[in-house]
Amino acid sequence: MLFCVLSGFSSGLPLYVLYQMVPAWLRDRGVDLGTIGLFSLISFPYTWKFAWSPLMDRVALPLGRRRGWALLTQGVLFAALAALSAFDAGEQTRQVAAVAFIVALFSASQDIVLDAWRREVLPDRELGLGNSVFVNAYRISSLVPGSLALILADHLPWSQVIRVVAAFMVVGILTTLWMPEPRVPPAPTRTLAAAVLDPFREFFRRNGLGPALLILLFMLLYKLGDSMATALSTPFYLDTGFTKTQVGSIAKAAALWSSITGGIVGGLIMVRAGINRSLWLFGVVQIVSILGFWLLAVTGPNEWLLFAVVSFEYLGVGMGTAAFVAFIARSTHRAHTATQLALLTSLTGVPRTFANATTGYIVQAVGYPAFFLLCTAIALPGMLLLPLVAPWGDDPAADEEPGIR
Repeated sequence: MLFCVLSGFSSGLPLYVLYQMVPAWLRDRGVDLGTIGLFSLISFPYTWKFAWSPLMDRVALPLGRRRGWALLTQGVLFAALAALSAFDAGEQTRQVAAVAFIVALFSASQDIVLDAWRREVLPDRELGLGNSVFVNAYRISSLVPGSLALILADHLPWSQVIRVVAAFMVVGILTTLWMPEPRVPPAPTRTLAAAVLDPFREFFRRNGLGPALLILLFMLLYKLGDSMATALSTPFYLDTGFTKTQVGSIAKAAALWSSITGGIVGGLIMVRAGINRSLWLFGVVQIVSILGFWLLAVTGPNEWLLFAVVSFEYLGVGMGTAAFVAFIARSTHRAHTATQLALLTSLTGVPRTFANATTGYIVQAVGYPAFFLLCTAIALPGMLLLPLVAPWGDDPAADEEPGIR
């Protein structure tokens, strides 16, 4: 469990650098919102990580198949994050984007390795607890680039702040050197192409073409509106009139506690209500929570309202994510659980990546209030698919759920 905590922190840190610190850094240096929105495209490796995951399954490095790849990715991440400090975000935006892409590429690769390590080291009875601990540590890591960095940026140059954040990757490096290498069977002998395509074929054979496409469409749309609403959250707070210290100490802290609480509460509710009902209930919470951003946009800077809006939004994020991930897991087959999870979670990130890239231009064209109303409307199509893919109260019996042990 300690390794899960430390590796979860290492896994989350580079992602939150890209999603929270870099947008704040760009906006603080005068970069326009359209360009900041386009930075969402650098997260494309997270949506394609399934393409090279078989390679990391088949090739063993000197420290082992898991520890070797983990150490390689973490070493590159440490160097790339530190390299960001050499640039002026306002004058060298393209260079910043290039280095940020390297961070995204090796961050997604680190996720592949650490996900595989947990599955291979933890016994089945500890997988649930291990994943929960990992995800919460993942979220706690957001305090470094999303809170500490913004507070320090009010007192130190950004170059120093970035180097401080990069130093936290040492946690992952030391963890990898310390943790055990799992005992696993030899790498599969089938081709890399088959390792990627077989899980897709099984998914469509099992569900049928029509139902399978509806399930995939639902996965693409369910969290799209909510994701777009939070894509420019840090620049939105700054443009509303909050200081970087207020954003770091109020908004980020509120997001952390509420997303963790939402995940725990969502899990408890699902035990009683089931996955299908939870998708309906938490989907409504997500939609209502987006309107909180609209309220903040029309009322202006108010610390108490900021705390309340962010808390409710990320409470909905935590609950919605808990149900959504459970739905994805239920959609997999025992024979392909790990690969199908990577494929499906990667696929769900595709529309989010491209839609988030347009958010800056949309805000520039219509303003923040209209933008959040648009995000609310975009969240509705996913809800309308629920009667077809997850009817109210019609959860499959536990022994009929493929991929759930």
